Amino acid sequence: MNWKTFFAMLARDAHVARRNAIQLTLQTFLQPLLFVFVFGKVMVSSGYMPAAYKNILLPGIIAISMTFTGIWAVAMPLIAEFQWTREIEDRLLAPIDVAWLAIEKVIAGMLQALVAGLMVIPLAWIVLRPGVQISIASPLAFAVIIVLIAAFSACGGLALGCSIDQQHIGLMFGMVITPMIFFGCTYYLWNSLKAFPILQKAVLINPLVYASEGMRATLAPQFPHLPVPVVILALLFFDILLLVVGLRQFEKKAVT
Repeated sequence: MNWKTFFAMLARDAHVARRNAIQLTLQTFLQPLLFVFVFGKVMVSSGYMPAAYKNILLPGIIAISMTFTGIWAVAMPLIAEFQWTREIEDRLLAPIDVAWLAIEKVIAGMLQALVAGLMVIPLAWIVLRPGVQISIASPLAFAVIIVLIAAFSACGGLALGCSIDQQHIGLMFGMVITPMIFFGCTYYLWNSLKAFPILQKAVLINPLVYASEGMRATLAPQFPHLPVPVVILALLFFDILLLVVGLRQFEKKAVT
């Protein structure tokens, strides 16, 4: 393993991210903050939502921001490099195993997802205050869950970016991302689905459910949530599954 080459490619991706900082900031934070303002500020101030809804909404918004950022940061460059710019051909000539090229992409996506999640917390808190009761009761559990969420988003981006053609990008958002968000317990508690028992069990195949519930368990534990050990095990399972699928698809595309 040539670590010098690995970190050089990671540094290059970091440089590209810094160069596109304004664009990345807008696409990462604009939509989540609009949701926070409309649902958490306007709806609550108008009396359509209880004040406590702010504390339910914020962890879900963090989970959405991290998931969208990680998927976008990995999937879109891969689609472009494999099908438009063909830049991936230069990377494949590097003295490094093909699998490590994919892992570098995952780590770069994880770092962007972590930055997005940690930045959304204070920004959303400023928009929603006063009345937000958010606290990190267990810093260790929070750190583990937020890293696992970042890994899930980046590995998901790897799997999608290597599986979808450029003409199907719209399909990826319409058939994968949008349903995942709306059935990911981001705007409501998983416990709220108890009136729909079949749906409540069906959404458990959605990894975003565990991301949202994990954020609530660590930031707003006063509300019902899935047990932290269940969240950690489920996220770990999806991380490994998506990484294996993504690596297989990446190697398949790299040799064709």
